[in-house]
Amino acid sequence: MDIVQLDRAAVLESVRIVRSAGPGDWDRPSPCSDWTLRRLVEHMGAQHLGFAAAARGRGAGADTWRTRPYGDDPAARYREAADAVLEAFAEPGVLERRFALPEIDAAATFAAPAAIGFHFIDYVVHSWDAAASLGSRPVFPADVVEAALPIALRVPGGESRERPGAAFRPALPVGDQVEGGGAGTFALVLSALGRSPDWAPPQAG
Repeated sequence: MDIVQLDRAAVLESVRIVRSAGPGDWDRPSPCSDWTLRRLVEHMGAQHLGFAAAARGRGAGADTWRTRPYGDDPAARYREAADAVLEAFAEPGVLERRFALPEIDAAATFAAPAAIGFHFIDYVVHSWDAAASLGSRPVFPADVVEAALPIALRVPGGESRERPGAAFRPALPVGDQVEGGGAGTFALVLSALGRSPDWAPPQAG
């Protein structure tokens, strides 16, 4: 699969996971510090709309990326945002464009394959975040996981990962988790981006 197809697979899995949430699930904690599942899904949707705008040459404005409340039906609102970015990335010639991504670097633009790669790794990891919040795990084809690993390993470390609200936390040691095929590879993706593959929601009480 090319990067657009890989990204589509990640986004559609995120939609499946979010759709599985029930009315009582939106206040569940997530692996993203201080974010409930609702806040995570609102962030995910905002990023979809920002990347959709960037794909069409309109990503430079900060308001484009603003997170908005999703009201009574977060899953439906999230699906709308996901559809918007999938439609934008499917446009003819998208891979020849340059994307403005001010949350990464306000002074630069990025070639489309790299920009879509940023979006792809976000939704591989955020699919896991949402699923973990719900006590489950995402299901990705092996080629999605394999493609995610080199991107995850290229994400810069440093102080940016320590900031409040950072998408990725400092990398965690992985020990023997990398053994065992696809599951081990996905554990390495998560650990490289500061997620513990064993994270589970805290027990009530």
